[in-house]
Amino acid sequence: MTVSPPPRGRGTTDNPDNRYAPTRCEAFDDGWHQEVPPSRATEVRQELAKSVITRNRSPDVGFDRSLNPYRGCEHGCIYCFARPSHAYWDLSPGLDFETRLIAKTNLAERLEEQLSRPGYLPAPIALGVNTDAYQPIEREQRLTRQALEILLRYRHPVHLITKSALILRDLDLLEQLAAQNLVSVAISLTTLDNELKRIMEPRAASPAARLRCLRELHAVGVPVSVLCAPMIPMVNDAELEQLLKAARDAGAQSAGYVLLRLPLEIAELFEDWLRAHFPQRAEHVMSLVRQCRGGANYDSRFGLRMRGEGPFADLLARRFQVACKRLGLNRRELRGLDCQRFAPPGAQLALW
Repeated sequence: MTVSPPPRGRGTTDNPDNRYAPTRCEAFDDGWHQEVPPSRATEVRQELAKSVITRNRSPDVGFDRSLNPYRGCEHGCIYCFARPSHAYWDLSPGLDFETRLIAKTNLAERLEEQLSRPGYLPAPIALGVNTDAYQPIEREQRLTRQALEILLRYRHPVHLITKSALILRDLDLLEQLAAQNLVSVAISLTTLDNELKRIMEPRAASPAARLRCLRELHAVGVPVSVLCAPMIPMVNDAELEQLLKAARDAGAQSAGYVLLRLPLEIAELFEDWLRAHFPQRAEHVMSLVRQCRGGANYDSRFGLRMRGEGPFADLLARRFQVACKRLGLNRRELRGLDCQRFAPPGAQLALW
């Protein structure tokens, strides 16, 4: 089956029904053929959130709380594990996820409110985990910068992960946080091939721009690491060692990787993307994915969902370990962020 590629700047043209929808839509040729433009402008809705700090108990991640200024992501990464979350808003994980975004416009107010609550115990907040906190709409919305300003004022530790060069806009805040051991940044780097980046992560920063972020952050004392995620069999996995070396040369001292994850609706979207861009190897790629997931498209078990199992997954893990050892990455455990500095403004006045 031939699948048409999405328009330039979008990860997919598909917009499948979300899994909670009470009805399903099917295309039907009634003889009145019309050319419908495949592109769609980005729409941003406003949300007044009741709370903005999300808690989790997952043993697969190194944090228990996160902060996400946006729902949906304009970067359009075809593999994004967050796509299925759009179903909670009666939206599609496909094109809707890239074009119908939701901004938590009262984020600053709610964040201050939660940090100021009596009995709040600080621990590093992961900022921008479900969707990228520095996606293009952040230029106008500035919600991520507002959050960083509050975290700096409260002296609260924060982890950031992004694939956007927009993070350099906030270098002034990040440098101040780093001086107090309150921040670390991970740059997601998936390929050094500009054309592959264009079709896989259409509105994310170029590989060169992400390496520049590592260099400039490192230069002002911000601890930086690289996250090679996801590694996709026969698509970008051959670049693993090159990615790690390029990141090390740019200042990264630690690294991680994640094997491709295809939960829920993502599997169908990803297979369509493969058939559109890599028709001759699509079946081979999916065969390797299923070999790593017990014969299925996805295995959600803790401890396995990030790494997979089987010969290919084991080889990828071994390659990562050998490359990190050779490059001096992950040589020593990174110093933890400082939670002892936390001080809500005005807290001392309450003692009088």
